Amino acid sequence: MLSPRNRRNIGRIIPYGVLWFIFSVIYCILEKSILGNLDHYPSTGVPYNFARNITIIPVAGLMMGMMTGILEIGYFSKWLIKKSFTRKILFKSLIYLVIVVVFLIIITVINMLYNKDNYSLENLSSPAWAFFTDYALMGIMLYIASIIVISQLYAEFSESIGTGTLRNFFLGKYYHPIEEERIFMFLDMKSSTTIAENLGHVKYFEMLREYFFDLSGSVIDYAGTIYQYAGDEMIVCWKLKDGLRKNNCIECFFAMKRSLEMQTEKYNSKFGLLPGFKAGLHYGKVVTGEIGSLKKEIIFTGDVLNTSARIQGLCNQFDVDLLVSEDLVKILDLPFAYAIRSVGENLLKGRSKSIEIFAISISAQ
Repeated sequence: MLSPRNRRNIGRIIPYGVLWFIFSVIYCILEKSILGNLDHYPSTGVPYNFARNITIIPVAGLMMGMMTGILEIGYFSKWLIKKSFTRKILFKSLIYLVIVVVFLIIITVINMLYNKDNYSLENLSSPAWAFFTDYALMGIMLYIASIIVISQLYAEFSESIGTGTLRNFFLGKYYHPIEEERIFMFLDMKSSTTIAENLGHVKYFEMLREYFFDLSGSVIDYAGTIYQYAGDEMIVCWKLKDGLRKNNCIECFFAMKRSLEMQTEKYNSKFGLLPGFKAGLHYGKVVTGEIGSLKKEIIFTGDVLNTSARIQGLCNQFDVDLLVSEDLVKILDLPFAYAIRSVGENLLKGRSKSIEIFAISISAQ
C-alpha cells in the first residue's frame, strides 16, 4: 500500500495532468476552427488530421502536465520553498520554456516523419525551420505560456490554502454543510511568550516559520490535515478512519517530537533554543461547510474543537505533553509501547459534564 505521503503527492500531481489535458483539447478545437477545411498546415505543408490531433495532442498534454506536476511537487516545491513568488515564477518559467521548446521540436519531427514519405534526413530541416520561424509559433508559445502560468498559480494557490481545501472548493463538496466525524489535535508551543520576548518579534517569527515547516512533514506522513495556524498554535485534523488507522493521530504527535529533536543543532545555532510543544486530542461530530463572502473558507463547527482546545490547555496543569479524551482513548488500539495514565475527571469550561482525560507517553524500556 502507498504511504500517506505518496498518496498525497499523487493527488497533487494529477490536477496538473488534468489541466494540461483540458487545455490541449481546447487547443485542438481552436486549431480546427482556424484551419477550417484545410488538409495541411500553411507554414510547413505538413498534412493536418483533426482526428489524429484530437487523440495525440491531449495525450501529449497529459504527459506534459504530469511531468510539470512531478517537477513542481518533487523538486521545485522543495528547492524554492523559501523564495519569493516572483522568483519562483521566473525561474520555473525559464525551465518550462526550455522543456516546451524541446517538446515542440520532438513533436514536429515525429509529425513530419509520420506524414511525409518524401522527407529524407537531409531535408527534414526545411519544414521544421518554417514552423519555428512562422508567426503561428508565437501564438502556440503564448497559449502554452498561459497554461504554464495557470499551472504555477494553481501550485501557489494550492500550497497557500491546502491541496485538499482547494479541491473541495472546486468540487463544491462542502457548499452544503456536511456532518462528519473527525479527530482534532490542538498543538501549542511551550513558553511562547517568553521565547518571543527573548528573541524579538522578527527572530521569533523566523523561528515560528522553521518550527511549523519541520512539524508539517509528520502531519503529511500520518495522513493529517493542517486546519489552521493561530499564532504559535497548529490545529491538525483527521477524518476518523484516517486518524485511527495505525494510530495515526497519536503517532503523528511523537513523530513531530522526533522531527524537532533531529533539528536540535539547527535551532540552537539559529535561535539558541529548541522549542517544545504540548497537545490535546479529542474526536466527535463536526459540521463542515463553506462560509464567507469576501473571503471564503471551509470551516468546522462543533463542540469537539472547543473540547480539544480545553484539553490542550490542561497540559501545563498536569505537567505532560499529550492529553487525550476518554472518548478517543476508548477507540484507539495503542500498542504496549505507549503508557496511558488517567489524570482524572475534569469539568472543562463550556461543558456541563466532566470528562476523564488521559496522558499518553512512550513507555520506559
